[in-house]
This record gives sequence, structure tokens and C-alpha cells, in this order.
Amino acid sequence: MQVAIVKYNAGNIHSVVHALRRLGIEPVLTDNPTLLQTADKVIFPGVGEAATTMRYLKQTGLDTVIKNLTQPVLGICLGMQLLCSHSQEGDVDALGIFDVPVQKFTWQKGIKIPHMGWNQIEQLKSPLFATCQENDYVYFVHSYYVPVCAHTIATTQYSLPFSAALNKNNFYATQFHPEKSGDVGSLILEQFIKL
Repeated sequence: MQVAIVKYNAGNIHSVVHALRRLGIEPVLTDNPTLLQTADKVIFPGVGEAATTMRYLKQTGLDTVIKNLTQPVLGICLGMQLLCSHSQEGDVDALGIFDVPVQKFTWQKGIKIPHMGWNQIEQLKSPLFATCQENDYVYFVHSYYVPVCAHTIATTQYSLPFSAALNKNNFYATQFHPEKSGDVGSLILEQFIKL
């Protein structure tokens, strides 16, 4: 089983490497198109800023590589947002796998931005969550969110309901960080590897 992690100018990639090693998988961290195209699974993680990252993906041609992958792909956090159509963060067009825009949380009394910490996932609708339970807790860090849409396979409530996870064809994505979500996150990563 070859698992490739997309290497690009984003933070938090090494915590995904360590999470996979805990599952007995030695992933390849790469920006090589051939390695990404021939891997059994691809993970597109990241913490960063959308517009800067999209510029980098276009400059390196990784935008086209990612859009054309045919094996199971898992976007995490910024990776999920960049799989959407457009982001308010930097007002940038993204990869367009999921035809839904990324929006910024609006300030409300009692609501801190970024949304940071443990929160529950609900309305689970995918084999990705086959070993999870409704209302399991996972770890989030984000200021932007994807509205609930036709591709939503899990929701979370933080000032409003939003997409905690998405799926379209071979593309899966989580707004939360499975690699930082303890046992529940490990189960989700394990299910992704089994898809």
C-alpha cells in the first residue's frame, strides 16, 4: 500500500506523517506528479492561507495533478477548502472538485474565531465513518468553513451548522484534523486507507 502526501508550502504535514506511521504505514511525502498519480491513496493536508497556497499549486502544476487524480484522495483542513470552488480567504478560485464556496465565520457574541478545539461530528453518511459514532469528538482549527451542501457527509455546529466532511467520487475531505483527533481520528484515517 503506497500512501502519498502532497508536499507543498503548507504547515502541519509532518503530523499527518506521524499519524500514518502509528497505523503502520510509511507514507511518501512528495510533489512528484508520477508518485502522486501512481500511489494507492493520496492525502492533501495543510494549514495555511488559501490564496498563497493556490498560487503555489498553480506555479508548480500541482493544481492540475490533484484535480486529475483517480484514486481515493483525502483533503484535510486547508486541503478540504482548496478542493472547493472559491475561498473568501484571499478571494481566490480553488480547485473546484466540490462546487461550493468557502466562507469566513462571522463574529458573534460568544463565538471565538478561529474555531479551535474539540467538537462533535454528526449526520455521518460515508464508509469513512464506518467505525465512528454519531457525536464523536474531533479536533478543529479554522476561521473559514464550507456550508452544508450536496457533498456533505458529516456536519458540526459552531455558530451555525457547517460541513465537517465532504465526498464526491474519489475525493474525500475533512475540515477537522484526523491526525490530531486521537483514537477517533486514527479510525477515520484507517477507514480512508481501506477505501
